Amino acid sequence: MKRIGVLTSGGDCSGINATLKAIVEEAYKNNIRVTGFLEGYNGLVNNLAIELTPLQVSGILQRGGTILMTSRCEEFMQESGFKKALKTLEEEKIEGLIVIGGDGSLRGAKKLAESGIVCVGIPESIDNDIYGTDMALGVDTALNIITNAIDIIRDTASSHKRAFVIETMGRESGYLALMSAMASGAEAVLIPEVEYDIDSIMNRLKQEHERGRKYSIVVVAEGVKKTQEVTEKLKKEVGFDTRVTILGHIQRGGNPSVFDRTLGMRLGIKAVQSLINKKFGMVGLQGSDIKNVAFDVVFSNKKVFSQMMLEFARLKSR
Repeated sequence: MKRIGVLTSGGDCSGINATLKAIVEEAYKNNIRVTGFLEGYNGLVNNLAIELTPLQVSGILQRGGTILMTSRCEEFMQESGFKKALKTLEEEKIEGLIVIGGDGSLRGAKKLAESGIVCVGIPESIDNDIYGTDMALGVDTALNIITNAIDIIRDTASSHKRAFVIETMGRESGYLALMSAMASGAEAVLIPEVEYDIDSIMNRLKQEHERGRKYSIVVVAEGVKKTQEVTEKLKKEVGFDTRVTILGHIQRGGNPSVFDRTLGMRLGIKAVQSLINKKFGMVGLQGSDIKNVAFDVVFSNKKVFSQMMLEFARLKSR
């Protein structure tokens, strides 16, 4: 194998650049050149190719986001766009491709693999909803950012005897909301995966308020779409002066944590080795090891919370 390609697709996160650095350095160690495609699958469709060398990826380990930039490309999903992507890979003499991204991006990698391209996916999703890996790239950094924000907000909540409703990312997955609620000691949490009873939550918080609790923190995943309702009920039914904090895209950026840096580097190295050995599929963290997972296994299963996490969510949702 003389040349491989790499692209970053979908939403960004912290740890991608560490992964890119590891990919380039591992490839060059094996006398393989690396082509980076800018702007995700759009770079494949429109041949936005650049050469990546160890010098070019020097000093990017600590940076959030992705130096290759990213986007979502509808054209790639069309037959005409897909054929253009295959033509680009042929023109650039790419013998293997690494795709760093979430569910949609990895499905694109699977489609390329089914067309005969030696393709390996690296799971990157702060929602941590990809089957086959205990942790996806970017999750740990996002959780640290959210938990730190809640800790800071709690100082103000306690100083002013207020309730704060904090909305995290997670349209279909409540992982960030649940884990940050656990880590920060939030009084309640609402996530899409667990049934919740807003009236019951309000009664519990009201009783705690009457017993002397001066403030409350409620964490809500954006997919629940109940942030405003919870806020109004805290004001009217519990009696708290209530504020809302929507963390938004602050959760995606920032310097990657040590965990995400090392995870990204391990995933990147394993991805290159998998290409060399012509192993299709995703590479993921399982226990303490990085393992290959077939695309069919990734997409035929659904990642679920552990029983302990579900019990905590139920406890905080009633």
